[in-house]
Amino acid sequence: MEYIDGCVAAVPTANREAYIEHARKAAELFKEYGALRLVENWGNDVPEGKVTSFPMAVKCKPEETVVLSWIVWPSKAVRDQAWEKIMQDERMQENPMPFDGSRMIFGGFETILNG
Repeated sequence: MEYIDGCVAAVPTANREAYIEHARKAAELFKEYGALRLVENWGNDVPEGKVTSFPMAVKCKPEETVVLSWIVWPSKAVRDQAWEKIMQDERMQENPMPFDGSRMIFGGFETILNG
């Protein structure tokens, strides 16, 4: 069953093109290490909540946009092996994030329904 890495980040709206380029480079690298696909989504209807929301989760500022991303892996085992290699790959170090990564939320998810 597929395994998903998901993340939400606040990206400066002015950095949209830089983010897309960053994501393209990352997608090539992740696919090289076994990812099936990488999906990037630029928020355009992401409301601020009263109790919780995507913008609140990443402390989104007025000049930023919420981005939702996920990576599809064939399995958790492939993902675990890949992450170790990706973090050591110099190309990852040469592709800095054009946003504040300390406010990014992320995690791995077991697929329980895909229909």
